Amino acid sequence: MIPTEEASARKRTIEEKLKQDEETLSFIKDSLEKSDQLTKNMVSILSSFESRLMKLENSIIPVHKQTENLQRLQENVEKTLSCLDHVISYYHVAKDTEKVIKEGPAGRLEEYLCCIAKIQKAVEYFQDNNPDSPELNRVKFLFERGKESLENEFRNLMTRHSKPVPPVMILDLISGDDELETQEDVTQEHLPEGVLQDVICISQWLVEYGRNQDFMNVYYQIRSSQLDRSIKGLKEHFRKNSSSLGVPYSPAVQNKRKDTPTKKPPKRPGHEHDLRVKHLSDTLSDKHGPSIGRDDMLDIETDAYIHCISAFVKLAQSEYQLLMEIIPEHHQKKTFDSLIQEALDNLMMEGENIVQAARKAIIRHDYSAVLTIFPILKHLKQMKPEFDQVLQGTAASTKNKLPGLINSMETTGAKALEDFADNIKNDPDKEYNMPKDGTVHELTSNAILFLQQLLDFQETAGAMLASQETSSSATSYSSEFSRRLLSTYICKVLGNLQLNLLSKSKVYEDLALSAVFLHNNYNYILKSLEKSELIQLVGVTQKTAERSYRELIEQQIQAYQRSWLKVTDYISEKNLPVFQGVKLKDKERQVIKERFKGFNEGLEELCKIQKAWAIPDKEQRDNIRQAQKNIVQDAYGAFLQRYANVPFTKNPEKYIKYQVEQVGEMIEKLFDTSA
Repeated sequence: MIPTEEASARKRTIEEKLKQDEETLSFIKDSLEKSDQLTKNMVSILSSFESRLMKLENSIIPVHKQTENLQRLQENVEKTLSCLDHVISYYHVAKDTEKVIKEGPAGRLEEYLCCIAKIQKAVEYFQDNNPDSPELNRVKFLFERGKESLENEFRNLMTRHSKPVPPVMILDLISGDDELETQEDVTQEHLPEGVLQDVICISQWLVEYGRNQDFMNVYYQIRSSQLDRSIKGLKEHFRKNSSSLGVPYSPAVQNKRKDTPTKKPPKRPGHEHDLRVKHLSDTLSDKHGPSIGRDDMLDIETDAYIHCISAFVKLAQSEYQLLMEIIPEHHQKKTFDSLIQEALDNLMMEGENIVQAARKAIIRHDYSAVLTIFPILKHLKQMKPEFDQVLQGTAASTKNKLPGLINSMETTGAKALEDFADNIKNDPDKEYNMPKDGTVHELTSNAILFLQQLLDFQETAGAMLASQETSSSATSYSSEFSRRLLSTYICKVLGNLQLNLLSKSKVYEDLALSAVFLHNNYNYILKSLEKSELIQLVGVTQKTAERSYRELIEQQIQAYQRSWLKVTDYISEKNLPVFQGVKLKDKERQVIKERFKGFNEGLEELCKIQKAWAIPDKEQRDNIRQAQKNIVQDAYGAFLQRYANVPFTKNPEKYIKYQVEQVGEMIEKLFDTSA
């Protein structure tokens, strides 16, 4: 049971809490009443505000609509005024641009093109909106006049600035100028940069707006003439400089030295060309020696033609680069084809003239003239890949011109080779044409010279021979096959030469001179083969050629030595009688006298005759004289020793005219006209 005091205390606490809650409840009620009052006031204010807004809206919206309409009207007026200004401007175009169009585009192309653009827009406007307007005819007239002026400006710029490329620059393009100290990139500027940009602008405008392609014909005609004049200028320049410098025959333009001096000489107009020509002369003199028995003018023509072929390729490549900047892409190939025709046709015609001249030379048996074909053909074949690349996209007739010329030259060259071999075989044995001293015949030296000159064109000559083989097509033969054909051909020429020489030797009545003649020619052939690559070429199909010639030479030496038997037979021991007793009989003394007399007369006769003969090869001459000297001296020494002290005559000096040494000295003077 809870004590009374605690219950009282708890009661008081509850009463106090209850009193507080009542006060709080009273406060909440007062607050709710105030809130209700405020809410009523707020609702009243909002209702009043809403009413006022509705009145304001009803007043403003009509004003706004009126303003919006006014703005729209203002915009329409401005647009109308702008359109009027634009339309009116077309009516002023003719007046504003007429002066510029009349004066032309020279010196102010950009301004001129802007005027043309205005005129073009005016034409389009009147055509679309007022085709019956007299202004249309006026602006059309100005447009056509402007277009014509642009075409004339294009022609004038191209004509004025398209100049032949200087020969020195062409030679730099061909050679890369790598003979000199610095290897500078050779750039060719066909047109000044400003002019080029003007030409490009005019070209683009004529294609895009002028609907005109005539300017392309103008372009190719002007550039075609420039290309042809450049090549002709090079030819004339090369002839002039070659004549003044004495340049020999030049079969290979591409050969360049690597050991040229590094010091660059001072420049002067044309000096670089003189250096190149002089260098070319030195190179060829080292390789071939001086030009022998050939027409210098023909050599210069050949050299000039070779240079012009290379020049055409380089210039055509450069022309195509220029053309790509000016001519629209889909017209480039056709325009380029037309552009190169004149220069290409002239080169091909000149090549055919060379072929015709070679054919006439074959008829005359002038094979040195025929040789002009070989360096040209070699060069054409070397240049053919570049030719084909340059002529890509041109007409088939254009592409086939060079192969046609190559085929013509190959056929003519093969005919020349065949005719030369036949001519060597059938050269007549003319007595008046035979060397009186038995030296090398002109036919031999000419034949060897011709074969040596073929060494520079082995592939070319081999291809000529292969092209005539019915069993092989023009593309199927190998270089080894061509080399074997050339080797066979050289052996054929040498065989024909040997047969002809043998026949010619029979013209001589003196068998010894005949032997000397054959010896000299065989020895000349062998030495010439050994000094050049001919011996290697001959060895491809005839391994024993060298040995065969040595045997032939030895046979002729022996044949020559037999001519001395009529001298040595007088004093040979086998022909001497055997004497009985100490005292000689008259008959025996007479025999000895006859032997001495026969020897003396025979020796004197042979020495007199053979002194006028010639053996050009010093080594062979010395060996033959020494061998003959030994034979005669030995026989005469033995004979003299046997009879010098025999009393066969009262006048021994009449019969013993020579001592052994004197006989040797006489033989030492053989083959020496100066003795």
